Amino acid sequence: MKSFYIVTNEEKDKNLIITNQVKSYLEKQGCKVNATPKDAECILVLGGDGTLLQAARDFASENIPLLGINLGTLGYLAEVDTDSIPTALEHLVKDEYETEHRMMINGTVMCKDSETEEFALNDIVLVRSGPLRVIHYHIYVNGQFLKGYSADGIIVSTPTGSTGYNMSAGGPIVEPKAELMVLTPICPHTLNTRSIVLAPKDVIEIEICPGKDNKIQDVEVNFDGSHSKRLTTGDRIKITRSEKQTKILKLSKLSFLEVLHRKMN
Repeated sequence: MKSFYIVTNEEKDKNLIITNQVKSYLEKQGCKVNATPKDAECILVLGGDGTLLQAARDFASENIPLLGINLGTLGYLAEVDTDSIPTALEHLVKDEYETEHRMMINGTVMCKDSETEEFALNDIVLVRSGPLRVIHYHIYVNGQFLKGYSADGIIVSTPTGSTGYNMSAGGPIVEPKAELMVLTPICPHTLNTRSIVLAPKDVIEIEICPGKDNKIQDVEVNFDGSHSKRLTTGDRIKITRSEKQTKILKLSKLSFLEVLHRKMN
């Protein structure tokens, strides 16, 4: 690789100290660091998993692979830590890497008078909006009623997002190159509710039902924890596999299970 674009979380790289070190190293190797992603062979993302998720959304249409440099604490997406930056950049310049293709999902929010669509690399999460109360949902898969939930929320996760909110809510950890969707309730008000694993071609619809005493329920749907939309009783969201995908560069020879073991210990 000879052409790069850098995205930095400036809250985690004060005064762009690490960013300038990366830029200087690449230029000394005869590489070009672009002012825009146009013609870049790789986007270097300096920050944490949240920064990389935002970059995945921002550049999903560019089809440029991403490499995350972790300036935060616990990162699953951002593979490279600060001590390993010179070695990582050397591997990139020498074309010593693998490219993983990560599945993304679309969410079509269907309100009474409008439809809007967003997409996510990690997850689409529905949570209550306003006072602390249980939300009632109906879940449909491929047009068939699956189950009614009373819970604090619902997570629809990709394999990449399985180590995020899904894991915190008790959902399964999935190998990130897999192709599937995981449906996990948040704090369900029942003793026998577990995550459900669905095929990538399945169509999930979540309907917001009336609340207790037939009251209107207000719900917020979040895409990768940042972009949000409001729903209310009678509204639905349809979730499907996206045509978009995210390319993640992998430099380490460690398997996903080895990385997982190290992160969790």
